[in-house]
Order: sequence, then structure tokens, then C-alpha cells
Amino acid sequence: MVKVCVTGIGLISALGGSLEDSWQNLLAGKSGIRLHQPFPELKPLPLGLISQQPSELTILTQMVVSSALQDAGLVLALADCAVVIGSSRSYQASWEMLARQMYGDAANFSVSSLGNWLDTLPHMNAIAAARQIGASGIVLAPMAACATGIWSIAQAALLIQTGQCQQAIAGAVEAPITPLTLAGFQQMGALAKTGAYPFDLHREGLVLGEGAAVFVLESAELAKQRQAKVYGEILGFGLTNDAYHSNSLEPKGKSAIAAIKQCLERSCLSPADIDYIHAHGTATQLNDRIESMVIQRLFPQKVAVTSTKGSTGHTLGASGALGVAFSLMALKHQILPPCVGLQQPEFDLDIVIAARLSKIRQVLCLSFGFGGQNAAIALRENEGT
Repeated sequence: MVKVCVTGIGLISALGGSLEDSWQNLLAGKSGIRLHQPFPELKPLPLGLISQQPSELTILTQMVVSSALQDAGLVLALADCAVVIGSSRSYQASWEMLARQMYGDAANFSVSSLGNWLDTLPHMNAIAAARQIGASGIVLAPMAACATGIWSIAQAALLIQTGQCQQAIAGAVEAPITPLTLAGFQQMGALAKTGAYPFDLHREGLVLGEGAAVFVLESAELAKQRQAKVYGEILGFGLTNDAYHSNSLEPKGKSAIAAIKQCLERSCLSPADIDYIHAHGTATQLNDRIESMVIQRLFPQKVAVTSTKGSTGHTLGASGALGVAFSLMALKHQILPPCVGLQQPEFDLDIVIAARLSKIRQVLCLSFGFGGQNAAIALRENEGT
């Protein structure tokens, strides 16, 4: 099987406008979560905003794709590069704005004010990224709820492994701070009132955040030919679905366990080979409890665990991509990042409280999305380091 390497990373989050800024702030135990009121009709809430107002999806995508390509040392155009850019909300903000125009002032609404509404269809963000880099090959736009980021990277890796391309940009972008998204999560009782505290005894729920992480993936052969720097290798992945409920995890975590086992088997790894797990860790009661149970069952040796959502907020479809970026930085620097927001752990896990040096060779990144979408991806340090 063709080896797949990561040669470039672009990341923008509430923690910082670049990969390095976000990483340094994460290691320092900082959080980008602040109290905001972006919509006057809704009360102030803790949110992980990149700036003072909600970001625009297209601009966020352009910025993060440019960062990834620059980091990889690539020059446009990239005609043969595949594009796999996912989002769980995509252009929902634009559609809500159109709905307000249509129904808020129906008497003065005209069809001409819709503009080119085709540009806001869910897959068009990936198409726009392909235009941005001059790619004329495969374009995919995965939507798998909060598992979207890992699904996107896995699909891109599979394209390279099966010889359909030698190079791909892959990841996820999310600009989910909209009135409907906030109201919907509030109605579910899932939103925190003060902040995000993953795996904490007194966790309150999730904090919505916006962000993006995009990667340049290449076959090891192409990376060597280009003499590109390599962050790490994608070993394998596991993708399953609970087929259980629209927003609750299956109580025994059976298909989540199946996804992790599938990932380890495809990666030729055993649980004992994993040095670090970047957990989904949403800071909701149900997710953290079931995820902890799954980790305890599969990794009795007490592997180091972190969730970074206490720093970035829950970036929904982009969260797994952010997790992969932080995992690759952990491999590069041999530092375990902290679980920011955790004060009093509820579960018997080796949760990293403060950044610490550690020998890290293989890591596992997990995502669990609404509808029971489960994703696990295994990464290995660059063997050349």
C-alpha cells in the first residue's frame, strides 16, 4: 500500500490565526473562548470566535488553503491535486440570511437579491477551493456531522493509497455561529453557560467554535522527490455508524469501539502501540462518559488523553481536522498538549493537565458525530526524524 504523508498544515482557530499561534497558545493553557453576543435576539454565550464577529466560510477556506500550500512549499497551479474539503454546516449562515430577507421583509423581497445562490450549495466550498488552486481532478465535499474532518482526511488518503492521485488537499472548514445553530443546541440543552471543560466532573456542555484545518497529503514517493518536510504519516482509519439515534451515542459504544479496532487493524497497530489519544471530548455529559468508557475498555494501559475543545470550542465538522493538526504537532515536537478547562477529572484516564514532554510515535485521533458517525485515524511520526 502507498504510504501517505502530511507535508503541509493550515489551521485557523479561536486560539490563533495560524498553526503556530494556535499551538503555542494551546501549550500555554490558553483558551480562545469568550462571552459574545453576535445576534441581538439571542443572549450572550461563551463562543470560540476567530474575531469579534462570525467568520465567512469562503474567506476562511481561502485563508486556510493558502496557509497549507505555503507551509508545504507548493506553487499554483496544482492541476492534478485532489480536493477533499468537508463541512457539516457549509453555507448555512448564508441560507439563514436569505430566509430572513425572504420572510422578514416579504413585501420588498425580490428574486434578484438572491444573487448567485448556486454558490451556496453545500458542496460549492470544495469546488471553490479547487478553483483557488487550479485543480481539475477529483473534488469531494464530505458531510458527516462532527466526524467530517477525519472522514475528509481518510477519503483523501484513500485516493492516494489506491493510486487515483499522488497529492491532495484535505480537511474541513466550519463557520457555524448562526442564530439557528445556537438556538438548536440551546433547545437541546447542550450548550455550556460559562466555558468548555472536557472530562471534568462539573462540565456544563459544549461551546460552539469556528475554525478550519487543511492538510497537504502526498505519496511518500512524491514527498521524497520534492524533498518536502514531513509532519507524519497516515497509517489507517476506521469509519462506522451507530444506526441508533439522531443525536445520542449508542450507550455501550459498540460501533465507536468497532471504528477504533478497524483503525488499529488497518494500521497494523495494537492498543499498546498508541502513545497519545486526541479525544473528541465535547464536554457534554453523555459524550465524555461514553468516550471515557470506550478508551478505558480498549486501552487499559492508560494512554495519555487530551481534548482541545476547552481551548478552541467545538468546531463541529472541523473538530477532527483540528485534532489531527494538533496531533501532528505533538508528534513533531514530542509534546503532549493539555486538556484546557479540566479542573477535576471525573474519569480514570491519564488526561494531560499541563503540556509535557513525552516520547510519542503513534497517535490516535477520534471524532463522534450526530447520527452516530464514528471516525478514528492513526498517525505516525516521520520515520526520517
